[in-house]
Amino acid sequence: MTRDLALALLQVLVVAGGAPLLVGGVRTLKARLVGRRGPRLLQPYADLAKLLRKEAVVSTTTSWIFRITPYVLMSTMVVAALIVPLFLARPVLDFAGLVLLMYLFVFGTFFLALAGLDAGSAFGGMGSSREVAVAALAEPTIVVAILALALRAESTNLGAIVERFAREPQLAANPGHLLAFAALFLVMLAETGRLPVDNPATHLELTMIHEAMVLEYSGHYLALVEWASAMKLFLFMALLANLFFPWGMPGSSELGSLAIGLVILIAKLTVLTVGLAVLETVVAKLRLFRVPEMLAGSFALALLSVLSVFLLK
Repeated sequence: MTRDLALALLQVLVVAGGAPLLVGGVRTLKARLVGRRGPRLLQPYADLAKLLRKEAVVSTTTSWIFRITPYVLMSTMVVAALIVPLFLARPVLDFAGLVLLMYLFVFGTFFLALAGLDAGSAFGGMGSSREVAVAALAEPTIVVAILALALRAESTNLGAIVERFAREPQLAANPGHLLAFAALFLVMLAETGRLPVDNPATHLELTMIHEAMVLEYSGHYLALVEWASAMKLFLFMALLANLFFPWGMPGSSELGSLAIGLVILIAKLTVLTVGLAVLETVVAKLRLFRVPEMLAGSFALALLSVLSVFLLK
């Protein structure tokens, strides 16, 4: 029991502590790629510390939903951090599978959309409607893409999927595996508000989705919302890294194995961070009405990945 509590605390600390560093890495790399100096790698930590010290200004028109949403977002990300395989094949909440993880993501999105509407601003309502439309198209793709992996691994348990692909690497060489990776990567861009779906670096009303919903937040409320958003990006990238490329993940919770697993996780996330920064540098933001087309394409890729399980024996 003591070891499980220590592992749970370590997983949460890795996600909560590493998420701002990942966001800072993407920003710094993007700046370097376009010839700018850009922000410091550790700038997100300084931003969060500054916001946590500031007083929150809350509109008199808001209800309890606006105030509780930042805590709901952080709570769902903390629980999700205990479900996603990070540096061990079997996470702490090993019994929790794909369905609970998706419910946690949807639950946070639901409350964030309500908070955007609760403030009564035009931007908040616009961002909430856009976010719900994107989530309605993105969430089924996540389920179908991971279902394709579950069918190949013959288990819906995320830890069991990681162990099966690590034990039989030939399964990961299947073309359907790559289709599921492409589908989940596209959905990750939409779910975390990255280019070409959303641009987290601007506050233009015609392009805002996530930023429009959090426009009324300030102080420690804004710090929690931004921190939870960074944790969601970290968890999605950890899913991409460990579900599709699970090699090297230890199954033992010994101290040496944990250190090796953490180093391997850092290496995988570094590669994905570089890839994300390069992608966001070379692509432009899509028009809002083209986003459903991209998400429909990602769903088609995920569906093809499921069909390949039965067609490519």
